[in-house]
Parts: sequence; structure tokens; C-alpha cells
Amino acid sequence: MLKSVGIVGLGIYAPEKVMTNADWEKLVDTSDEWIRTRTGIQERRYAVEGQGTSDLAVEAAKNALKDAGMVPEDVEFIILATCTPDYRAQNASSLVQAKLGAVNAAAFDLSAACSGFIYALAVGKSMIQSGMYKNILVIAAESVSRLLNMKDRNTAILFGDGAAAAVLKEVEDGYGIISSFLGTEGVTDDILRINVGGTLHPVTHEAIDNGDVYLKMNGQEVFKFAVKALPKATKSALEAGNLTVEDLDLVIPHQANMRIIESAAKRLKLPMEMFYVNLQKYGNTSAASVGLALGEAVQEGKVKKGDMLALTGFGAGLTYGSLVLKWSK
Repeated sequence: MLKSVGIVGLGIYAPEKVMTNADWEKLVDTSDEWIRTRTGIQERRYAVEGQGTSDLAVEAAKNALKDAGMVPEDVEFIILATCTPDYRAQNASSLVQAKLGAVNAAAFDLSAACSGFIYALAVGKSMIQSGMYKNILVIAAESVSRLLNMKDRNTAILFGDGAAAAVLKEVEDGYGIISSFLGTEGVTDDILRINVGGTLHPVTHEAIDNGDVYLKMNGQEVFKFAVKALPKATKSALEAGNLTVEDLDLVIPHQANMRIIESAAKRLKLPMEMFYVNLQKYGNTSAASVGLALGEAVQEGKVKKGDMLALTGFGAGLTYGSLVLKWSK
């Protein structure tokens, strides 16, 4: 019998700086109404000067450890899901380990874009079930604002910064992570990526002048992928656990666009009331998105012990995935 592994501590963190739609009206040709009607976003949070992704991660991790009744020295392993590390040649999870004081933990970064939190939870569960570790600190943190072209109204208005963390441990039988599904539909064109700064196209003065060092997205292509990927991943994860949508109490989707979430609800034949949404407050925080939403849902009392949840995401790569868990706290 494999161990049942679940979340025993949960923490979230959002930077203090708020960027509203009204603020964006001053920078580009857009309006609050245009943004709200097409995305559902009203405001987002940005990391302040001197604050890196690792700093956001540490704050969320502290909150998760407190919730779990643990101290940093108790942590055995850290998985940090991010596509916006502080540096290119040093994993951000090492910075988190040092800043947090988790002196007994090994650490690595996991890059799966907006699906990162789900990927990291699935990996962490497997590491505990294998017997390698008794606890895993899973963190998803992003500072996407640092990668935005503030003159690109089609992309920059969508994203924000934030972090979420979860402590994984063995839980009572029948609870915790029941099943998961991870998928990839790899693409080689620039549907959603930063074209310059990697090993294929290093940074040049010309690239900076052309704005190629910033995040670029083909919104229509991402939308077409997302509306299919979100329900597919959810159904696949449920099937892996011999469950159906009727067994679910709440769905925590990636917070990218209200229209995508509404489309997923229709395809899954579920009412919107079963989908937790907080994108109006944070925008798309990439890997942190699902964790931030889960954290707020728990804080608001929308999740109770025994509830069956589906966490579902999609992102650059293109990656997608879903995880079904029976809440154990």
C-alpha cells in the first residue's frame, strides 16, 4: 500500500504594490471596462524594487510552515516551481533554502510555467511515497512583472506577481492527493515565451532595442489551447482516480482569463459556483496562480475536511495538468 500524501500546511503571499486597471489606463491605450470584460482582471500585485522571486517564495513558505506547525530546520526537501528565477545560473530554490534557513533541505527548481504548482505537487507526492523523504516543501513563486513590456497592452495587463507554498506529508488513508494527470503539447514557435536570453539567442543590444527580451504571447493560440486543455486535464485526473465530476466539491483553475474558466465550466458541465476565482485581484501569476487561489479558498472557509478538489492549470510549453485531492485538514 502506497502512503497517502496530502497538504498539511498552506501559505500564500502577494506583494504590497497594487497595479490597477486605472493605472494601466495612464500607460497604454486601454480602459478598465476593456480589461474587465475581456479578462475579468481588475488589479494585480507587483514585486517592489529589490524584491526577487525568492523573496516572495520565502514569505509564502514561512506561512505554510507556520500552518503546518513546523520550523525551517524540519524541511527535508524544497521544490520551487518558477519560470522567473532571480538569476539564470543559480536555482532560485537554493536562495530560498538559504534565506528561509532550511539548512537540512536539498532543493531544486521546476519549470512548467503556469502548470508548475500542479507538477511540483505531483513530484513531491511521488518522492514521499518512494520513501526518500517524509516531508516536501512545495513552493510556486513568480515575478512576471519584471519580464513585461509595459508598452504592450495585449500582454502586460494580464500578469501579476505572487507566491504559494504547501507542506506535503503522509496523511490518513483515503485523504490527500488521490490522482493526477500531467500533459505537454510541445511547440517550437513563440506562442508564449521570451525569445531572447537563453542559449539559442543570447541578449544583445539589438534584442533589447527591439523588445525581444520581454514576454510575448499569441493570445488567440493560447486561448484555443487553454479551453481544451483545462477540461481535458481535469477529466483525465478524475479518471485516474476512478472519480467523476459529480464527485467534486470545488475546482481551483489556473487564474488566467474569466472566459477560459467559463468555457471549462461549460465543457465539464459544472456550474460556475463550483469554480473558485480570484483573478480579479491578482491577474495571471503563472505558477503561483493555482496555489494562491487554493490558499484564499481555504482562508475564506470554502474548503473543509473531506472536500474533493480539482486543481487544474495550463501554461507555456505548452504544459497542462490536474490534480485531485481529498482535503485532509
